Amino acid sequence: MLAIAIPVSFTILGLAFLLTLVRLVRGPSLPDRLVALDTLNINAIALIVVYGIMLRSTVFFEIALLIAVMGFVATVAFTKYLQRGDIIELN
Repeated sequence: MLAIAIPVSFTILGLAFLLTLVRLVRGPSLPDRLVALDTLNINAIALIVVYGIMLRSTVFFEIALLIAVMGFVATVAFTKYLQRGDIIELN
């Protein structure tokens, strides 16, 4: 069953990755690009997890978790920068 599900998953996730990359390049606005960047991060995490399942290795799940945390922090930082113009308030 995994012999069928893994290639199908790679194909669908690869297509989602490419479509999200198109949205990232085309825009039309900066918040749209930020959402596309966050979605690209989620697609990359999904690809790493499926690859880990294919290799039957738990290391890839830890890598995916670290990338998810870094992606969350980056999304919050970018959003705060878009709203206020700075990330760290020194008041």
